[in-house]
Amino acid sequence: MTGARIGADIGGTFTDVVLESGAERYAAKILTTYDAPERALLAGVRQLLGQAGIGPGDVELFIHGTTLATNALIERRGARTGFVTTAGFRDVLEMGTESRFDQYDIGMQKPPPLVPRHLRFTVPERLAADGSVKIPLDLASLAKVAEQLRVAEVASVAIGFMHSYQNPRHEEQAAEFLAACLTGVPISLSSQVSPEMREYERFSTTVANAYVQPVMADYLRRLDQALAAGGFCCPLYLMLSSGGITTVDIAIRFPVRLVESGPAGGAIFAAQIGRRMAADQILAFDMGGTTAKICFIDDGKPHTSHSFEVARTHRFRKGSGLPLRIPVVEMVEIGAGGGSIAAVDRVGRLAVGPRSAGSEPGPACYGRGGTEPTVTDADLVLGKIEPLGFAGGQFPLDRGQAEVALAGLGRQETAAAWALAVCEIVDEMMASAARVHGVEQGLAVERRTMVAFGGAAPLHAARLALKLGIARVVVPPAAGVGSAVGFLRAPIAYEISQSHYVRLEFDDLAKVNALLDRITAAARAVVGRGAPDAVLEERRLAFARYCGQGHELAIELPARDLCAGDQAMLRTIFETAYQTQYGRILPGLPIEILTWRVRVAAPGGGAIETPAAVNPRRIEATEFRPVHDTKSDRLLPHAVFDRASLRPGDRFTGPAVIVEAATSTLVTPEFEVSIDAFGSIVMERAA
Repeated sequence: MTGARIGADIGGTFTDVVLESGAERYAAKILTTYDAPERALLAGVRQLLGQAGIGPGDVELFIHGTTLATNALIERRGARTGFVTTAGFRDVLEMGTESRFDQYDIGMQKPPPLVPRHLRFTVPERLAADGSVKIPLDLASLAKVAEQLRVAEVASVAIGFMHSYQNPRHEEQAAEFLAACLTGVPISLSSQVSPEMREYERFSTTVANAYVQPVMADYLRRLDQALAAGGFCCPLYLMLSSGGITTVDIAIRFPVRLVESGPAGGAIFAAQIGRRMAADQILAFDMGGTTAKICFIDDGKPHTSHSFEVARTHRFRKGSGLPLRIPVVEMVEIGAGGGSIAAVDRVGRLAVGPRSAGSEPGPACYGRGGTEPTVTDADLVLGKIEPLGFAGGQFPLDRGQAEVALAGLGRQETAAAWALAVCEIVDEMMASAARVHGVEQGLAVERRTMVAFGGAAPLHAARLALKLGIARVVVPPAAGVGSAVGFLRAPIAYEISQSHYVRLEFDDLAKVNALLDRITAAARAVVGRGAPDAVLEERRLAFARYCGQGHELAIELPARDLCAGDQAMLRTIFETAYQTQYGRILPGLPIEILTWRVRVAAPGGGAIETPAAVNPRRIEATEFRPVHDTKSDRLLPHAVFDRASLRPGDRFTGPAVIVEAATSTLVTPEFEVSIDAFGSIVMERAA
């Protein structure tokens, strides 16, 4: 059997690997190995190859997503990085936008820059806002900076000059000079990493790229070599935070684009499920071992953004993290996963997350040395998880250890009472995050179909849906490894943005068209490396606003050169988007465009799934187990079903637990369950 495809997602707790060969799918969950992440990944690959009865040479495609870049930023485990900028702008990374994410907290602290002040250097040079040279680059000063960087033993360098998005020549000259002085040290240019206006966000993104580049380059080269040594001849692709995939060399150059790669795969997975069900409005709910992610999907496409924050430090509040200007699937991510640690603070309040037990040592019930109580411990004590069937039975869970950890939270409450409180708090945290995200996007949450995936999401989806007023929840096949499956559906794609300011009444069409053609050609060159013979799709966007405003809206451009008269069409598109977002327009105000973006993509791949015949029948369980119902605070007998035995058309009513290798689905008493033609569990709230 040939033509196999592998998707692998390294998470904070588990590494998920999926192999598709023809109509067959095989999946594995392996505890992530922090010292050498590729070790768990390769162990999972070998396991699946053995199950499928094929060899490495039969694999035609390998797609990988990882949290390594994210973790390096959050945990500050990146390379010793130097930053070179325009004279007078040494402290931009420290000053930021000078905004406060909490107006009334006098002790508010912003996250410190990735590069401390003694590793930030300046050189005389200056470009005007139109890209013209006001002060030439001072090479004598740059030579002194090169010596300081060498003495400081930096492992990576970021260069960010003022207005370099309009003219990259000074940055390119500086990079050539420093490369000759600092042999083997990678250099990131803001004009390549994020060629957009707003110097703080551009510098922050470039520094983040340089900070994680040596770590990611070392890992990706090790993995690439290990796969080649193992007999794999297929290309290795990396999942991007924008929802596309790219080649290893591009991932090594721009590793900051991998920061949200795993969640992006999950969004693609949920979007495919929504299209298959003809559901126009989806809430994708991904809960793994470390975090929970919520993403809105409309008309089969996840919402996207061109900026987000990583490593938020203050209760996940906007403005408390490091800003990154890269294309990304729009989502909210909170520290609420199966491994999230519960603790009582100094005033006696129970809190869950954002700290996670991860895989080393893991939750207390893993029996690997963990002693702090987690969400998984609470789920186990409440009866939601079968101790012997967890993660496909790789290792049994120890309920006694979980009870000891939960009881250690204090007071006189039982372990079961603490477990109930932990689950209720984490469910309310996720519901609150979804509500806020809906308000920020101007979207109604309760009208959506929830698609739940990730190792822990099916256990919490029904309760979360009740809190949000959602009437339908879908748990698709392979939900426990949904992000890895999503990788196999992703297209080879790449996006490039370029800032260039014009009023919407612009008459210099030649200059705008030349810019769009240039970045289109660059994006096509990247995609063409991985899909040289594919028919490529092209999407063009402009980011516009009313003059004087601080935020832009994306408007769609035709995939052709702009012509005289297109301005009226673009004004109509902008005003429609503005009306949708804000409920009104501002007639007569001029409109300005700040940034232009082009996305080029090859068609997505993956197995074509055909619906099975549906034979409606009501089934009864032969096995029951007691599970503590969170809403009623009662121990209820839950029917137990093996998912592999369920057939399209089967129906039953909760409460129930549906077990499978990579996860379990908890059905609360309020829901009626049916199995659809594709094998998805569909929970609908009973009238």
